[in-house]
Amino acid sequence: MEGKRAGTSSVIMAQIMVPQDANPAGNIHGGFVMYLIDNAAATAAIRHARTFVVTASIDRLDFHNPVFVGDLVTLKASVNYVGRTSMEIGVRVEAENLLTGVSRHTASAYLTIVSMDAHNRPAVLPPLILETDDERRRNSEAKKRRETRLTEKAKEKQCQVDNKCFV
Repeated sequence: MEGKRAGTSSVIMAQIMVPQDANPAGNIHGGFVMYLIDNAAATAAIRHARTFVVTASIDRLDFHNPVFVGDLVTLKASVNYVGRTSMEIGVRVEAENLLTGVSRHTASAYLTIVSMDAHNRPAVLPPLILETDDERRRNSEAKKRRETRLTEKAKEKQCQVDNKCFV
């Protein structure tokens, strides 16, 4: 299977925030920002896989600053790591006050996305071709996060087997 360059799957999406997505104070709901993050990540994943995809997990969704009604929200999503059937997508969210031109980094997240075949089974992904130092750095960091996720998943599974879970 031929590899795909990381840059060809990257996505930039933008949307103006409207009152229907906000609380009474004019702050956009975090859940709506999560929805936008998931859409951006899925779009980048589909561009890489050229298959339907599903979100398996969201890691480290951190909100740094609020998003307000009237802000232009821009989401930048890129494929950071590709395994056999899953990939990590990084998403950065920025909000711009269109009247002042001031932009803020509002959120970041890492999502694990699984490629699906026509029978809704995990599909093998094309390898990721890394061309820039930034892509190589993101890939290296993604590999470390993957190891942490796998360790945590094994602990969680053992907790369920031992029936000693507290959640």
